[in-house]
Amino acid sequence: MRFHILTLFPGLFPGPLAESVLGRGMEEGVFSVCVHDIRDHGEGRHRTVDDAPFGGGPGMVMKPGPLDASIKEATREVGGGADETPVVLLDPQGRRLTQRIVDEMAHLPEVVLVCGRYEGVDERIRQHVVTDEISVGDFVLTGGELAAMVLVDAVARRIPGVLGSEESGREDSFAASLLQHPHYTRPPEFNGWEVPEVLLSGDHAKVAQWRREQSLLRTLVRRPDLLEGADLTPQERRWLKDQGWTSLN
Repeated sequence: MRFHILTLFPGLFPGPLAESVLGRGMEEGVFSVCVHDIRDHGEGRHRTVDDAPFGGGPGMVMKPGPLDASIKEATREVGGGADETPVVLLDPQGRRLTQRIVDEMAHLPEVVLVCGRYEGVDERIRQHVVTDEISVGDFVLTGGELAAMVLVDAVARRIPGVLGSEESGREDSFAASLLQHPHYTRPPEFNGWEVPEVLLSGDHAKVAQWRREQSLLRTLVRRPDLLEGADLTPQERRWLKDQGWTSLN
């Protein structure tokens, strides 16, 4: 998979994406990050990429010309599917990033990520060029670069071959509309705090059952809204209701 990142600050990349398992994934060619400098298509002698907003107001707006040219450059590099390649604007007005969106993107061969700056991008780019808008949360960042890194991190780790264990990705929080169960490691006792006995039992069936129950309970306490989309057995539904869950179904 290739991520095409359009930015005014290419020096920010690859940044943290080059470390740990993601860095190994890029080194091994499982996925790649191609950075495009929007200023390469800036207008005039000073390569201008922004201007004051029509109608007045604070800040600057990213001009449509350099953005359009940068997106066209990126999609020209896409092999045989430019019309089908998503062009995603990282923007606080976009739909909120979820694990479902992440898993859908992980099956794409290419994606173009546009990092907004200043007061935002010219609305004509949003209306006629961008195919999707994604937000990483209900807050505002200085620019879309950190949001793009978050998205690439989340998507890349779902690409087969990036994580050392595919099972690890399947058990992540949100992967099954549930929060992940608690984790413990050596030593079995620390500062008087002990590891649950079942995890030391060697009984894999009991460990699996304990982890599932803990995952259900943690989701019920912290994010009960997720349970509506979880794949639950009738027994688990009854158990959750005994714990106080009020299902909408």
